[in-house]
Amino acid sequence: MRTLSNLVILLTISAVMFGCAPVTEEQQMENFITAHVQKIKPMDKEANLAWWNAAVSGKAEDYDKVSKLTLKIRQLYSNSREFSFLKDLKKSGQVKDAVLARQLVVLYNAYLENQIEAELLKEIVDLGTEIEQRFSTFRGTIEGEKVTDNKIKEILKTETDSAKRKQAWLAGKQVGAAVADDIIRLVKMRNQAARKLGFDNYHTMSLTTGEQNVKELDRIFNELYGLTNEPFSKLKADVDRMLAANCGVAVTELMPWHYHDPFFQETPMVYELDLDTYYTDKDIKELGARFYAGVGLPVESILANSDLYEREGKNPHGFCTDIDREGDVRILCNIKSNEYWMEVTQHELGHAVYDKYHDRQVPYLLRRPVHAFTTEAVAMFFGRLSRNPAWMQQILELSDEQRMEIEKVSGKYMQLKQIIFARWAMVMYNFEKQLYANPEQDLNSLWWQMVEKYQFVKKPPGRNEPDWAAKIHFAVAPCYYHNYMLGEMLASQLHHHIVHNILNLESDDNVSYVGLSKAGDFLTEKVFKAGALYHWNDMIERATGEPLTPKYFVGQFVR
Repeated sequence: MRTLSNLVILLTISAVMFGCAPVTEEQQMENFITAHVQKIKPMDKEANLAWWNAAVSGKAEDYDKVSKLTLKIRQLYSNSREFSFLKDLKKSGQVKDAVLARQLVVLYNAYLENQIEAELLKEIVDLGTEIEQRFSTFRGTIEGEKVTDNKIKEILKTETDSAKRKQAWLAGKQVGAAVADDIIRLVKMRNQAARKLGFDNYHTMSLTTGEQNVKELDRIFNELYGLTNEPFSKLKADVDRMLAANCGVAVTELMPWHYHDPFFQETPMVYELDLDTYYTDKDIKELGARFYAGVGLPVESILANSDLYEREGKNPHGFCTDIDREGDVRILCNIKSNEYWMEVTQHELGHAVYDKYHDRQVPYLLRRPVHAFTTEAVAMFFGRLSRNPAWMQQILELSDEQRMEIEKVSGKYMQLKQIIFARWAMVMYNFEKQLYANPEQDLNSLWWQMVEKYQFVKKPPGRNEPDWAAKIHFAVAPCYYHNYMLGEMLASQLHHHIVHNILNLESDDNVSYVGLSKAGDFLTEKVFKAGALYHWNDMIERATGEPLTPKYFVGQFVR
């Protein structure tokens, strides 16, 4: 059975062969897009709904449906005849209209990464979905009792007994052993597909089709490594001293389980004030809704369709999904009344408003964030506020005295958070690059080499387990994690531009954004509405006056 797009191509060819009025390359492109959107739009919606249902239920049958629908979509993009049509059209250079040309690039990249033989494609999709289900439903155990991710983090944050902390840390790693072999198998299959398309491995292919460059990313991460080495060393020495004192051990005896999360990617709450105390018994959902309404980005319709609290079988993390690119945007959280979940809620709602406030006049194929890291940037821009003293005072209705107490530690926490995350992102980026370069190597040892180099965290003596595999991103969001770091850079760039050019302030002292609709208006007009109309760096330059640069992140948090 011929697809609609194939018929469009054949009719175009027939018009030329049999003397009908000539069809220009741009008309061909328009016809192809019309036919393609008619097919893909309902398929996208059905698959997004299925994925949402699976994440909230954890049921095997729901994940099976996701697998089938994902495969169906990827099979559409694997059509070799349509890919050849797009490839030839792109090579011709005759599509001059900017919006059509941009859609051509987007479609070309989507088809390119799916030019995989049918059987291999099915194996990749099925295995990826199976691993994701195991991550969603897996619960580690402590002394035979199942524990949630929230419980593990609670123990790592509050427990002073090193033996109990170790038990919790080990529980957080147990999923790694359950999925490691399959992740390696999945990596090899992805590499097999990439090499058939002329790439050295899947990592390179993924970055290329995402309009990124491996050498440029290497340069950025190497620069950050050098810039953060000294400040990270000093900050971590200070943190280590307090963590050791809290647990009654020597600094030299600190192990990975003495930090406040299983990967040391989050900020240990070690200073004289624990910010969680201000969020205890607060309605995190309501706080987020009130803030976003104040900046002119109401989220009530988003929250109405969302799933916000933990339960058995539900995905234990947080994410946002755009169901239909027409307004049905949802977030999934597992909210507790603490600063961590305030940040996550702010973060996911940041993703959500980016999706919610696209310009509906933008073509369907471009009605999405221009890149993964640009939506991460917006999410981080808003997520950072959970530790901002001015924001906390206004949102939580704190006194001046309480705000002054927060100010004593908030700057330290903000710098610590960003530098800790930068170092963690280096682990993820460099490990994943080497994972795809050679999945046969000793990955367990490689992981700890990276952790020791970038995070200054010691490998437990004799430890030889797939601790790396406990990070879900390697399976379900491959070659993605570096985008979080690029997002942090862009978040700082957006913040600097809004403070100095939109709010016309000399500094960001006391800037909370609470009630400042100018900030929401700027993001809507310059970032959200554009969708993917432009290349990501063009969008950034249009919005801020310059391409992406690390200087504002470095200026804000490193120097």
